[in-house]
Amino acid sequence: MAKIIDGNAMAAAIKTEIKTEIESGNLQVGLAVILVGNDPPSQIYVKYKQKDCGECGIHFYGYTLPEDTKTEELLELIDTLNADPKVNGILVQQPLPAQIDLTAANERISSLKDVDSFRADNVGRVMLGSYALPAGTPAGVMEMLKRENIEIAGKECVVVGRSNIVGKPMAMLLLHENGTVTICHSKTADLKAVCKRADILVVAMRQPNFITADYVKKGAVVIDVGINDAGEGAKGGRKLVGDVDFVSVEPAAGYITPVPGGVGPMTRAMLMRNTLTAKKLQEK
Repeated sequence: MAKIIDGNAMAAAIKTEIKTEIESGNLQVGLAVILVGNDPPSQIYVKYKQKDCGECGIHFYGYTLPEDTKTEELLELIDTLNADPKVNGILVQQPLPAQIDLTAANERISSLKDVDSFRADNVGRVMLGSYALPAGTPAGVMEMLKRENIEIAGKECVVVGRSNIVGKPMAMLLLHENGTVTICHSKTADLKAVCKRADILVVAMRQPNFITADYVKKGAVVIDVGINDAGEGAKGGRKLVGDVDFVSVEPAAGYITPVPGGVGPMTRAMLMRNTLTAKKLQEK
């Protein structure tokens, strides 16, 4: 049976470490989160981030703009936050309404306040291996592997998914740790055979329960980045599942992350860490 990597417990430990550093240094750290429109899941995610800030001792500055906000109006707010020394990190919650230019919004955020690491120059720094603000989800996965003392160097690493937010930076971070990395996608021939080679399998494909036991090498580390709505749960609320069929894969794997309670909390913890790192960078 696999060892379950508890993302909730790990994230709580990281947030305690951040809070201790902020308090011991008597630091004033601030994160601004901009929400455009009234998308219900986005509203929930912003509340989680506000809660995380409170747990870390980070000041939270929330901005909610109307659904019909124009790109220029959003950019004006970003300019104001860029100039505010109390704000060390800025993120624009996605998805955005269709009329907003997402690339323009991401690029307008100061590179030293880009705690989501969506700007092209920060993405490039990850490619070069000279970065301070890595994207939250890949950074969270790497932290999980580190804290579980899972060796990456020389291991066969397979990343399923090639998004700019997860798949591509995930592959780069594994490569920087000397993993042998394969990126899979919708055009990959014989996906099952490729996944079966993996010592470390990271799945981010947005396909509920797609990866079953026959995709997984015995004893492999399986990191499930996916989060999918599987309808109403037995006790009310929404049931969430990952891209990995946990029930079938868990007996075969060596390590596995659950959904929920795996990568998700770590992504948010890395956002808090990036905000503290951004504060240090700005002081320099």
